[in-house]
Parts: sequence; C-alpha cells; structure tokens
Amino acid sequence: MTLNRSTGETSISVKSKRALKIIGGLSKPSKMPGWAYGLPAKECKTGSKLVKVKNSVCEGCYALKGCYVFKVVQQAQYRRLRSIKKASWIPAMVEAIRSKRSNYFRWHDSGDVQDKEHLFKIFAVCKLTPNVKHWMPTREAWVKAFLKLKPNNLVIRFSAPMVDMPAPDTWPNTSTVVTSGPTCPAPLQENECKDCRACWDPAIKNVSYGKH
Repeated sequence: MTLNRSTGETSISVKSKRALKIIGGLSKPSKMPGWAYGLPAKECKTGSKLVKVKNSVCEGCYALKGCYVFKVVQQAQYRRLRSIKKASWIPAMVEAIRSKRSNYFRWHDSGDVQDKEHLFKIFAVCKLTPNVKHWMPTREAWVKAFLKLKPNNLVIRFSAPMVDMPAPDTWPNTSTVVTSGPTCPAPLQENECKDCRACWDPAIKNVSYGKH
C-alpha cells in the first residue's frame, strides 16, 4: 500500500475510486448485509411490460417510487446502465466489490439483466470475486439457457411473474410474491435481513416475499 503524494490517499483507495467512477457507483440497500448494483427499473425488458399487467409482481414496483424516483438516484442508475458497455467494466466492478469488503452482493436491487453480454459480464465478475456470495433475481426467462455456465458463488432466482403464482419447478432457484403464508422475515425485523441469508443460499429452492 503506497501513498499518493498529491492527495494523501493510499493507492488502493485511489484505485477503488476510479473503479467506482467507471461503473457509476454501487448502491447500499438499507435492509441488506452488503452492497448492490441498481439499474433503472424503467429499462427492465420484461418488467417494463409486467408493470402494466394487473396483479403482476411488477405492478406498483417499489423501484418506481420512493427514493428511487429522486433525480440523483435516477442519474446514478442510468450512469450504471451506460457503463456496462465499457471494456473496463469487469475489472472495475471486481475492484469496486472487493473494496467494500463484504461477503454478500446483490445484482439489481432495481432493474434487471439487459442481455446476454451483460449476463456473461456478471458471470465474469462473480468468478473473479470467489469469496463473495452473489445473488441475482431476474424475470428474464432466457437466462435459464445459460445457468450451466454460471459460477457456483452466484445464485440466480427466477421471479414468478404474477402474485400468488407457484414457483416454476424448472428453475433450481426461484422467488415468489404472495398474499399469505411464510415469507421473507424482513418486515418482522425492522425491515432488515439481520442474520437471514436465504436469498443467497442455493440450497433454498424458493424464497417468498409478502406483497407490498
């Protein structure tokens, strides 16, 4: 670790700041144990259609209201979206995630995977951060064709598109939104994960969330 004489910062912190600038920064959901990478919910390929469907899980999407609609948040999300096409995105993401020193990471606390190129870049980042457990929820059914290529430290949960719809049994890991029955414990514990890590656990086939 060396000192940058012009700024007084260590070389590691300078490198991390550059990485965060390249990727457009990370987000820090208050309920979760780690960091996340949020994209604009309006740019979800499937979600942007489901939001118009009555009783879909995207109707009344939390990422289209509250603090997510603040101008500064929207600007940050679109910076991240644009950054994915950069050649330096993979090493910058790896550096940014490592710099946070967290064992857990969530892809897309808002938004969703955009295309095959984006998915494969996420795979690469996960492979290069083997000590971090990654979780990526998605409503993009095409992702299933590439599950055999994903690294073991990444759990991809396909989200059932409709409220109270059973989880599809053709995916190894899923999530559902329900109006009754056992659900994510966060609402009962100050809206925080606390010591629950079910979403990141590949041994847990389905995680249910209560309808907002």
